[in-house]
Amino acid sequence: MGGVEAPGLKPPGAAPHPLENVALKAGAPAMHELFPRLGHGVRWGLERTRSLLATLGQPQLAWPSIHIGGTNGKGSVAAMCAGVLREAGLRTGLYTSPHLCDFRERIQVDGRPVEHETMTRVAADLHAAVDRIGPTFFEATTALAFGVFADREVDIAVVEVGLGGRLDATNVIIPLVTCITNVSLDHADYLGPTVEDIAREKAGIIKPGIPIHTSETGGPVLRILRDRATRAEAPFFVLDPPGDLRDLELSRARTSFRMSSDAWGDLELSVPLAGRHQAANAALAARALESLPGKLRPARRAVVRGLEGVSWPGRVQLVRQSGVTWVFDVAHNVAGMETLATTLRPLGLARPIVVLAGILGDKDWGGMLPGLLATADAAVLTQPPSAPGERRWNPGQVAAALAPRFTVEVEADFGSALARVAERAEGGTAVVTGSCHTVGSALDELCIQPFPIPFRV
Repeated sequence: MGGVEAPGLKPPGAAPHPLENVALKAGAPAMHELFPRLGHGVRWGLERTRSLLATLGQPQLAWPSIHIGGTNGKGSVAAMCAGVLREAGLRTGLYTSPHLCDFRERIQVDGRPVEHETMTRVAADLHAAVDRIGPTFFEATTALAFGVFADREVDIAVVEVGLGGRLDATNVIIPLVTCITNVSLDHADYLGPTVEDIAREKAGIIKPGIPIHTSETGGPVLRILRDRATRAEAPFFVLDPPGDLRDLELSRARTSFRMSSDAWGDLELSVPLAGRHQAANAALAARALESLPGKLRPARRAVVRGLEGVSWPGRVQLVRQSGVTWVFDVAHNVAGMETLATTLRPLGLARPIVVLAGILGDKDWGGMLPGLLATADAAVLTQPPSAPGERRWNPGQVAAALAPRFTVEVEADFGSALARVAERAEGGTAVVTGSCHTVGSALDELCIQPFPIPFRV
C-alpha cells in the first residue's frame, strides 16, 4: 500500500487535506510551533507515516487498538467505544479528527486532551524526522498521537480513520477489531466518483483475520465490504438497526433502545445524544467491544454506564443561551444533512427555527441544504472563518440559487451572521451546521466549551 497511488484518486499534493483545520486559532499555532516545516495537502501512501513511527520505535505496536472508518458516525462510534473502555478501568487513548475548537481534542487519554508537556516531549523526538521526511499535517499528527499513547502507556486505543481508509495514515495499525459505519458520497474528489469507489477505499482497513463490524445495509456497498472480508478471511458482522434494535425511544436529551448480545445477554442502552442514528452508532460500538478478547472485553455494567456518560459535542448538541435554543451539528455531506433534518423534526423545537449554514466549497451544497431548509423558517449563509481559502464557498451565489424556494440571507462576516441568527431566532431555535469549521467557530464565538473539561491550559 505504501506510496501506491489509488486509481481515480487525486495525485499527491493536489489539494489541502480536508481534515487539517489549519486556520483554527487553537489548532494551527500548536502544530506550526511543534513542526515549523510541516507540509500540507493529501499525499497518498503510508511510507512517510511508517518512517515517522520508526523514529519513535514503532509506538503503534505498544498498545492494542480498535480501528473505525466510514463516511458518517465514525467519530461517534469511536467516542462511544472509548467511553466504555474507560468505564471498564482501562487507560484509553482516543484519536479523532478534525477538531472543533482546540487541536488537542484530537488526542485524548482517558477522556482528557493530551497535556502540552507530553505533546511537546513526543514532538521533540519527531523533529528531525519531520524535517527529513516532509510529512503532511495529518501524517505528523497521527505519528504524534501514536507516540503520545505509547508515552502514556495506554491499555488500548480507539483510532478513527481520517480520510478513506486504504491509504489513510492511520492504516498502519493492526487492530483487534475494525468497524466501518456506513458508506456514502463524500470526498469524491479524493476517493472516487461513485459510492462503490469510496467503499473500496474504506474497505482497505479490513485486515486478515481481524473481525469487521458494519452497520452499512446498502446492497452494492455491503457486497464490496463482504467480499473484501472474505478475501482477508476476516469474520464479518452486519448490524441491521431496524431488526437488531428494539423499543427505540427518542428525545432531545438522549436515545434509548434494547438489543441482544452474545457476551452480555439482553441490553438496555441509552446515550445522551439525539437521533435514531445514534442508536445505530451505540449498537455498533457495543458489537465491536463484544469482539475484543477476554481481558479487554468490558463487563456489562461498563457497557451500560460508559454509553450513558459518553460526550461527543457538535452532534445535535443542544444549548440554551440568551433566549435561544442553539443546535450545533457538524453535518458536512448530503447523508449527514439528511440525518440532521430527520432528527430535528420530531424534537418539537420552538419556532422560529433559523439555520446558520457555512459549507466548504468542495461540498454538494445543492444536495445538502434543501432538505434542512424545508424544516426551517429562515436561514443565514455565512463564511466559516477557519475554512482554508481554497475551500471557501460563495454564499451569495448559493443564496441566489436557493432564493426562489427559501428565505435566505447572506452575511459573510461570521460574527455578524451569528448575531443575525440569534436576533431572528429569539424565543426559538438556531441550527448551526455545515462543517466542523462552522460549528467550532460558533462555539468559540458564543464561549461554549465543547467538552465538559478545560482544553486550554
